Amino acid sequence: MPPPVFRFAPSPNGYLHLGHALSALIDFEMARAAGGRFLLRIEDIDATRCRPEYEAAIYEDLAWLGIAWEEPVRRQSGHLEDYRAAIGRLAEMGLIYPSFESRSEIAMLVAEREGQDGWPRDPDGAPIYPGTSKHLAPAERTQRMARESYSLRLDMDAAVTRASALHWEETGQGPNGESGAIAAAPQAWGDVVLARRETPTSYHLSVVIDDAAQGVTDVVRGQDLFWATSVHRLLQDLLGLPQPGYHHHRLLLDADARKLSKSTQATSLRALRAKGLTQQDIRRLAGLG
Repeated sequence: MPPPVFRFAPSPNGYLHLGHALSALIDFEMARAAGGRFLLRIEDIDATRCRPEYEAAIYEDLAWLGIAWEEPVRRQSGHLEDYRAAIGRLAEMGLIYPSFESRSEIAMLVAEREGQDGWPRDPDGAPIYPGTSKHLAPAERTQRMARESYSLRLDMDAAVTRASALHWEETGQGPNGESGAIAAAPQAWGDVVLARRETPTSYHLSVVIDDAAQGVTDVVRGQDLFWATSVHRLLQDLLGLPQPGYHHHRLLLDADARKLSKSTQATSLRALRAKGLTQQDIRRLAGLG
C-alpha cells in the first residue's frame, strides 16, 4: 500500500498567524504518525492580494516551526489550464451558467425579496444567490459575457440530481461534534461560484482539482470548512475524482470569539517570533502542549 498523503495549503495574501500554526502542526504530525507524505501547496489564485513576500514568509515560518515538506511545491497559479478544463467538463454537462450581478446588486435583490421569514443563508451566513441570471436566453448570455464581468456558477439543483448520494468519512469533528459518516448537503450552499471572468477557478473548484492531482488521501483543516466539504464531495463526484478522508480540527478564537484571521489582523507568527517567542511557546499558545 502506498503511504497516505497529507497537505497544508495556505494562501500568500498575508502573514501566517497562530491559527495557521495550529493547522499546519496538526497536519504535519498526523502525516508523520501515519508514516505518510506531507505536501505544501500555495493557493495563489487571487492575483490582487497574493504577494511574493507573503509566500517567502510561509516557507520561513513553517521551517521555523520544524515542519518539512516535499518539493516541488504546487502553486495554483501554474495550473490554471487544469481548472479551465474542469469548468469545461461541467459546462458540457449543462451545469454551469454565468451571473452578472455584483455583490451589492445581489444584496439589493435579496433585500427586495426578503419576506417575513427571511432569505435563506448558506452555512457561512451569506445570502443564497437568488438565481436571477439562470434563466437568461443563451444569446443574451453570450452577448453579456463579451462585455461584462461575470461569475460562473454551478446549477446546484441540476448538479445534485446528476450526482449519487454523497457522504464523507470524518475522523475529526464538525462544529457541533459531528464525526464518522457525514451526509453531504451541497444544496445548503445554493448556486456556488466556481470561476470568474478574470480567474478561471474558485476555492471550491481548485481545492478538489489540486487534491486529486497531488494524490491527497487525507485532508486536515479547520472546522470553518466542515460544511464546505459538501460542495467538494459533489464536485469530486461530478468530475470523477477520488474521495479523500477528512479531519476537521478546532479553531483558535480571539477575544471577541471570532476565529483568528488575516482579515482581523491576527498577530503574525513572525511578529511573535520577533518578540522572542519560541517554537514551544507557539505550541503552548495553540493548545498543543
